[in-house]
Amino acid sequence: MSGPANPVRGEAALAVDGATLVLRPSFAALVAAEAELGPLFALVERAADGKLCLSEMVALFWHCLRDPPEGLDRMALGEAVAMLGLAAATPVLRVLLGQILAGR
Repeated sequence: MSGPANPVRGEAALAVDGATLVLRPSFAALVAAEAELGPLFALVERAADGKLCLSEMVALFWHCLRDPPEGLDRMALGEAVAMLGLAAATPVLRVLLGQILAGR
């Protein structure tokens, strides 16, 4: 499955090093994220309270990657998100958290 992010499917796009990463909060992705990060509602609450760690954001992004480019590992994704800054990553996080709360 390739192509641009499809907002109807709850997908979000993140531009990293000239590539567009598509994140999709599928059931499997959210189950994997929850197994690592704990309950998703608690994750949403931490984000709402401004207490979400960068590592938690990167973990959620990692699990929601639709088609990771060859050679991209989690550490590289984390470095890219840190280089982009929170201002660039927050809109993507907002889409994912919105999907967690609303579902589709």
